[in-house]
Amino acid sequence: MKTSTAKPTPTTDRSTAAHLHTTRLAISNIAETLQDVLGQKLTAYLAGLTDTKAIGEYAKGTRAPRPDVEGRLRLAYQVFQIIVDADSDHVARAWFIGLNPQLNDDTPADAIRNDRLKDVVIAARAFVNS
Repeated sequence: MKTSTAKPTPTTDRSTAAHLHTTRLAISNIAETLQDVLGQKLTAYLAGLTDTKAIGEYAKGTRAPRPDVEGRLRLAYQVFQIIVDADSDHVARAWFIGLNPQLNDDTPADAIRNDRLKDVVIAARAFVNS
């Protein structure tokens, strides 16, 4: 059996590290960080929520998100980590709200809300490689 001899690239290292970190982190920590950096309204929007206060409740640990909402929050946090590792919180926030050519000129926030999760990860990787 042949094994791969390809060396990991900085992007795959970032992506793997972000995935591992996100998987191990409590949803309350994820909600708190996203709320602090992206704001409560944007975080609720990308999670597919109409109740913006729910994000604060998730952050405090007084309420648990539905599985679909948790999945969107975890993906947003994972992508946030990929971008922050390459740049800054400010750039990550701008990336989430800006029209993105990798996403057919949708914003990453819209793409996450619409469950285009794989597309968002690909767009984040392309961004940090540019």
